[in-house]
Amino acid sequence: MTRRETVAFQRRLQRAKFEQQVTLEEFDFSASPKLPAAQIRDLAALRWLHAGESVILFGPVGVGKTHVAQALGHLAIRLGAHVRFAKTSRILAELAGGHADRTWEKRVRELVRPDVLILDDFAMRQLTAAQADDLYELVSERQGRSLIITSNRAPSDWYPLFPNPVVAESLLDWLINTSHQVIMNGPSYRPNKRPKNPTDRDGKTTS
Repeated sequence: MTRRETVAFQRRLQRAKFEQQVTLEEFDFSASPKLPAAQIRDLAALRWLHAGESVILFGPVGVGKTHVAQALGHLAIRLGAHVRFAKTSRILAELAGGHADRTWEKRVRELVRPDVLILDDFAMRQLTAAQADDLYELVSERQGRSLIITSNRAPSDWYPLFPNPVVAESLLDWLINTSHQVIMNGPSYRPNKRPKNPTDRDGKTTS
């Protein structure tokens, strides 16, 4: 039984297509006192997943949003959930390709199927009308299934990126109002994770 569960877990992990295999246990909350550690640990209980709610992680570049998003996805997989991780730009490109070869409905179904869909780097740039419509359809089809979204912009700043304000309000009002919002602030988490050059002294580089 244990072996079967392990194989199933590894299969779900592989299908998630994470950039990195990371966990919440290895996240360094001491990297910044501004990080909402208590709120993130509360999300680790996955009550939002059981309720079909979503999570929005937003803040400046490098504070660990993608790490936390993938770590929450990893926890969901441990509970038996199916998870899919992707850059939002990649998802939009996949859906655009579906319009070109008439496989759009099939591609949307594949993105609707996972219990948790992680959209990394959401709202990076202005959307075309077609991209906005595709996002609207995807999120609408996933109502009742959880999303985890990471963004460098606050949700209130997403609206101007949509060319059609009606689509923006219909999509974002629902998404924002049904999501747990986590403001991740502080210095970049990335320098702390960068491997040090063994020839450096006291971690300092020489020019």
